[in-house]
Amino acid sequence: MKRDSMFVGMDVHQKSIDITVAEAGHDGKVWHFGCIGGDLKALDKAVDKLLEAGGPLHVVYEAGPSGYVIYRHLQGRGLQCTVVAPAQVPKKASDRIKTDRRDSQKLAVQHRAGALRAIYVPEPADEAMRDLVRAREDAVEARRRARQHLNSFLLRHGRRYGGKTKWSTAHRGWLAEQRFEHSAQRVTLEEYLGTIAEAEQRVERVSQQIRTLLPTWRWHPYVEALQALRGVSWIVATTVVAEVGDLRRFRPRELMGFLGMVPSEYSSGDTKRRGTITKSGNAHVRRVLCEAAWAYAQRPAISRELLQRQQALPQEIRALAWKAQLRLCARFAHLSAARKHRNKINTAIARELTGFMWAIAGAVGQPATATASVRGRATAKSGAHAQYVLRRQPRPARKRAAA
Repeated sequence: MKRDSMFVGMDVHQKSIDITVAEAGHDGKVWHFGCIGGDLKALDKAVDKLLEAGGPLHVVYEAGPSGYVIYRHLQGRGLQCTVVAPAQVPKKASDRIKTDRRDSQKLAVQHRAGALRAIYVPEPADEAMRDLVRAREDAVEARRRARQHLNSFLLRHGRRYGGKTKWSTAHRGWLAEQRFEHSAQRVTLEEYLGTIAEAEQRVERVSQQIRTLLPTWRWHPYVEALQALRGVSWIVATTVVAEVGDLRRFRPRELMGFLGMVPSEYSSGDTKRRGTITKSGNAHVRRVLCEAAWAYAQRPAISRELLQRQQALPQEIRALAWKAQLRLCARFAHLSAARKHRNKINTAIARELTGFMWAIAGAVGQPATATASVRGRATAKSGAHAQYVLRRQPRPARKRAAA
């Protein structure tokens, strides 16, 4: 006799996978399958044993450092697999005991109840570009630490640079003039300088690889269009698209909340308390957006570099970028006049900048290399600008005043 569907919850770790099965139905049996090894071979053996019962499997596990290897492997076998965010899994306030077995049981039962929401799993090519972008971010962090080590070494010996900007041509010339009496300190200085040079070369190598691979990426039209915005360089646009994917799968407020840029709130009854931003989303995107938002502290203007980035873009995208610049620059000036803290102002500008990015993404059609169309719309290709498919946004209906 063929059994009903079984919901399989897996608590995945590097060397182990704890599996619990919840059978279909409100009163379905919940039983612990066991703890297996963390490799795919052990997982296949466990899946084969579960499939012997004849019922379809619905597998779920939490996203973590193991990536999406298990998801793609089970999808390749024709099984339904869902990946959920750990922060989105409901938890009881009274639950004070946490074990792998309890975690897998919780996933299985809640997946059976439909209380879990699947996250977006990127395509392998998109994940590869995201890995490269993160490698550049790690290289930049290594360069920053190497420079900080040299600055600390010089400060311990009373060597202070009197110029305005560090790591400029004048600062590097000042570093070359530094002399120490002891040979050990001379070696230390040269080692620090060599480490900085290697870190700078690494950043340049990874950056060049990103520029080389961008034209072959299916989201390249998005990256080009987002650079029409002031402060959004190629690395900012690439980071946003590589981390988020298709911005059109969100609504503007949902996108802001997904990136953790909305204020936190704890309100009850007549008491309303709002705090700092939630920071519950992608920290990589949030960082580059806050860096880009500082460009709107000045008056609206189109620089030579920005004009070059906008030259090959359609007029609709350029109009959205200019509208964003007028809005955000005025907003920055208004909040500054109200004596708000500049970091809070910058965060508010970054949040609104996210909305304009969403609007520009809506004006760019689905890339021709994509396998499926978002929201069921097919991609149209015509003319010299085949990579950009413009979509006119419907005008909101005006409400007639009551007579």
